[in-house]
Order: sequence, then structure tokens, then C-alpha cells
Amino acid sequence: MGASSSTASAPADARELREQEALASAALSLPLLRAVFSRSPDLAETLALPPASFRSASPPDPPEHFHDLLASLGPTIASLFFPHGASKDAGEGHDAGGWLGFLRGFNSCCARARASLPLALLLRVYAAACAAAGAPCGVQFRPDEDGGDEEGGKVVGELAPGEIAVLLSMCWVMAWSGLAPRVSGGEEAGKGEPVLLPDVSHLVLSALVSAGAVSDDAGVWGWEVSGAGKGVSVQEFTSWVISTVPGLGNCLSRYVQDRFRSSEVDPTKESSVSTGNTTFDTSDAYLLTRGRAWSISLSVRSTLSEKFLSASVIGMDTENLLYRSLLHGKGLSRFWSCVEGYKGPALILISAFSNAGSDNVDAGQKWGIGILTEDGFENKDTFYGSSGFLCATYPIFRMLLPSGKEKNIMYCHLHTQLKTYEATPKPLGLAFGGSIGNERVFIDEDFSKVTIRHHAVDKTYQHGSLIPNQGYLPVAASILDFEVWGLGGQTTKRQQDIYKKREDIFSGQRRKIDLAAFGNWEDSPEKMMMDMVSDPNRPSREER
Repeated sequence: MGASSSTASAPADARELREQEALASAALSLPLLRAVFSRSPDLAETLALPPASFRSASPPDPPEHFHDLLASLGPTIASLFFPHGASKDAGEGHDAGGWLGFLRGFNSCCARARASLPLALLLRVYAAACAAAGAPCGVQFRPDEDGGDEEGGKVVGELAPGEIAVLLSMCWVMAWSGLAPRVSGGEEAGKGEPVLLPDVSHLVLSALVSAGAVSDDAGVWGWEVSGAGKGVSVQEFTSWVISTVPGLGNCLSRYVQDRFRSSEVDPTKESSVSTGNTTFDTSDAYLLTRGRAWSISLSVRSTLSEKFLSASVIGMDTENLLYRSLLHGKGLSRFWSCVEGYKGPALILISAFSNAGSDNVDAGQKWGIGILTEDGFENKDTFYGSSGFLCATYPIFRMLLPSGKEKNIMYCHLHTQLKTYEATPKPLGLAFGGSIGNERVFIDEDFSKVTIRHHAVDKTYQHGSLIPNQGYLPVAASILDFEVWGLGGQTTKRQQDIYKKREDIFSGQRRKIDLAAFGNWEDSPEKMMMDMVSDPNRPSREER
């Protein structure tokens, strides 16, 4: 009877093995997983972060336990998902610590799942890593009462503002480890410059405002992460992540896959990570800071997410900067001369401060918004576009996706050299959302003023305020800086250069005067008229 039971379990195990392999192959190739399984007796070392030190771009610095938390990340993941370690015998499919157990652990953290499950696993790893590092943590994992499934249970508790900042910084470091360029030849840890962590205060404040822990009023302007305040529950934090930064839940899966891929690289080249452009502070150089780029990468569900993620780690290539008002001058004509012919996705960032006299917003306060368009720029007197996003970048981060009700994505209109009469002239400037005359965001022709209207006038983008303490009345603000970043890559930039060269040739041809077209000057009527005016009594013989 025992033999029959053992025989019956063998097909079930083989069927489960095939299912686990099919599920794992969707994330990583099976040969790579087998190589990791066979060559890594200690998965804690494989899943550990590369040696590096980190510091904040602005005070305060990370808490003292932050580096201990990062050091315990690899062992924590290995103990939670690969508790039995990897056996060198890949054929032990019936043993829970063998190949089948390895696949179960990999799929539990890397397989596709509903949005809340990857985030719950990430919070579970964070809580366990904090416990291992002796760091304060307000969340904990509570297993099921029956204890039947070791993966069952839920994460409960509350995250303080400082803990949210530490969790977000840990997630960025996990992404940094897979994207930062490696140094050829290994350096000893600690000799390089410390890596600058991006500013995540706008994300922390966004989570607190979403949960109601901080009011969306005048108190937002003076808020600091270091200040003590009410935290958010795990449920409220989960709701904020799903609605605002859904990519945050994928950090754990991406990190495990990146570490497995890097384990097949030469260890001498993997011993240290080049800090590249992340060792110096460029937060004041451009509006697109690394913290804002990372925020957008977590919110955008498209191929552009990878580009913003790379920009948050190694910085944005300045060759992709199409226009900046501080460099090229303000005005719609100067803007158009820089972006004309660019037929690819672009990010527009605006920094402004509210003018005095506004009744529904705090005057004299600086804030920032962004617009992500995927259709390029066209000079039209109507709205156009197929997809776009609005976002608040400072002091609170919010992403407003398309609602799908209308397609008034973008409006860009300026007068050309050939002006025609218009009975009802259309406004000159840039606009996003709303309708002509009632735009959600409108930038005047001089790029000196931006007007933000309430979301009630707009059916293109989702509801939500772009400015803290925004009311129902339009808000007029003075523009401080204006940036446009091209996201189409080298091919799109090359096509724009070709377009500009062709337009320059056409403009040169229009300016050039062909004297041969006027014939011989001696026989021209103009010369005859000039001669008559100079000496009308001079006799002249008519040629017959």
C-alpha cells in the first residue's frame, strides 16, 4: 500500500515540476536558472547587494541602520524563498530542497501575480530585513492561524514617514544594483565615492496625503520627512502604491532576476559597481532629477518606464534635452525652433510659483508639473494626440492617467510666416486637456505664465489636483523654468536633424534671388525707365 502511494505521488510531482518550469521560464531561461541552482550553494551570497556606500544628496543622511538593512537583504530573501538552499544535485526533484523546491521559491517571488501580492512580499522582505538588522519597523508578517501554508498570511502594521523613506530608498538601491554599469577589473569596496540616493520626499508626502495623514493644504509646503508625524497603515500604503506607483511592487522580482543574471558574470568584474553619474549632485542642474525620473518610471506602464528607470540611476543624457528656457530663451517661437520635427515621445517639465492675489492657492510658493506625450509636436489650431499623462512633480507627486473619455491630449499653436485672416483666432500657446478656452493646463505664447484649471473642465485626464491646496478657480503662475526631454532615442533625434536640414535648404532657396530670371539688364524695362528719369530729353533710337 505504501508502494502504491509512492508510485501515485511520482506523476503528481513530475506534473508539478513541468508546471513550475513553465512558470519560471516566463521570467528567466531555464538554463540560466539551472546554472544558478548548480553553481550557487549559498544563495544568500548570490542575492546580496554589491559592496557600496550610500549617502543622501541633501541632509538628513540615511539612518545608521540603513547600510545594515541593505547588508541583510540577500540573506533575508534567501531564507524566505529558498529556505533549504540549493542542492548541487539538480536531479533531486522529489526533495523540497532540490530543483523543484528552488523553482517553487523562485516562482513565489518572481512569477506574475495580482498587484497586491508582489507588494505584500516586498513588505515581508522589508520587515524581515529590518528585524535582522535591528532596525525599527512598524510592519510585521502575521502567518495564517492554521499554519498549513508557510507562504500564507498577511503583512500588518503601520509605516511611519521615516520608514516609508527608508523603504523607498531600499527599493531604489535594488534597482540601482541591476542597472549601474560595472567596473572592469574589480575595485575594493569602500574606495569609491558613495552613491547619492535620490530625493524621495515627494513620494513620501504623496503617500501621506493619499492616506489622509497630512492635509492637502498650506502645511504641505513646510513639511519634512525628518519631522515626526502620523504614519499610514499597510492597507493605505498598498492602495497608494497600486493607484500611484504600481511599479514599486515589481522591485523584488526584478532584483532577484538581476542578481541571478549577474551571478553568471565574472566575479572579479562584479565585485564593485561603478557609481558613474550617481556620485555627484545634479538635483539643481535640471528639473528632471533622478528622484522624479524614478517616480515617473514607477508610474508609467509602458516601454518608457525602463528609460526613466535608467535615468534615475545613471542620469539623463543631455543630448536628449530638446529645449530649456534658461538656455534657449522663453517664447513659443524659440520652443518651436528646438522641437519642430521631433516625432517621438517627450517629457515636458515646468517649474512655476503662484502669483500674489490668488484666492485659492498659496501665493509665492514654488511647485512643478509635468506632461508626458507620446505623439511629438505639431503646429495645429486643434487638440491632437493619442496618449499622454499629467503629473505633479513637486512638492507632491501625482500621476494623472488618461480617462479615455476624450482625446484632447495636447494643443500647440503658433503663427507661421504666412498669416491668414481668422474671424475667430485661436489662442497661441501650449495646452493640455480640457477644451479651447477652458484648458486644463495652458501656457501663453511668451512662456511667462501658466494657468491651471480645476479638473471639472477636463474629460481627457483623470481627476486630481496638480497643485497643493488647489481650489475651483483658475490658478495663474509665473514660469521659472521650462524643459523638454526627448524620449524617442537616437533614431527619432536623427530624423529630426534630417527634417531640420531639409527645412534649412528650403528656407535658403526661398531667400535666394535668381538674377537670371530677370533677363538682361540692358534690355529690361526697368533700365529704360531709369534712363528716362535721369535724362528725359536724351534721344534714343528704337530697335526694330
